[in-house]
Amino acid sequence: MATAATLTALGMVISPLSFEWLGTRAFPGQHLINVIAAIFLGPQWAAVIAFFIGSLRIAMGTGTIFAYPGGIPGGVIVGIIYLLTVRFGSPYRRYLAAFAEPFGTLFIGGTISLLVVAPFIGPGVGPSGAMLRSLETLGAFGALLALWGGWLVSSMIGSIIGYILMITADKYGILAKLGHGRA
Repeated sequence: MATAATLTALGMVISPLSFEWLGTRAFPGQHLINVIAAIFLGPQWAAVIAFFIGSLRIAMGTGTIFAYPGGIPGGVIVGIIYLLTVRFGSPYRRYLAAFAEPFGTLFIGGTISLLVVAPFIGPGVGPSGAMLRSLETLGAFGALLALWGGWLVSSMIGSIIGYILMITADKYGILAKLGHGRA
């Protein structure tokens, strides 16, 4: 619980480092936290931490309702892939699970955001208007590709930083001291 609280606090400290994209607030730090949380604590805790960071970002005005579908699935996917690679992979190969984060964010979170969340909110409510306008002009598939573009940048930045941090922490024995990595 202490690690989860620390990662949530870290997510809040770096939450201003986000950018506007089609009415959402893409936040690379969420994807970084997803990688760390999934590797340290597993997919369930990664989802819980993403939920709390999303909720706090919305409350503070640095996030939108899209923080939930944009943050939660990526951490869950990283956690599942990491658990599978720990069982069957080499010490360094298992951290490649960090690059599964964009798949959860884009294919699951992005699709849910565009096809479920944005229409539910409606065109007159805040940030979803840009997304719905792109849906009307580009069609569903075009709008989905446009949304995925910005979120891909965000999730890849977080995944790359998370991967580098995990490799570095493992190399210097930090993860072994925490009960992870090479023993």
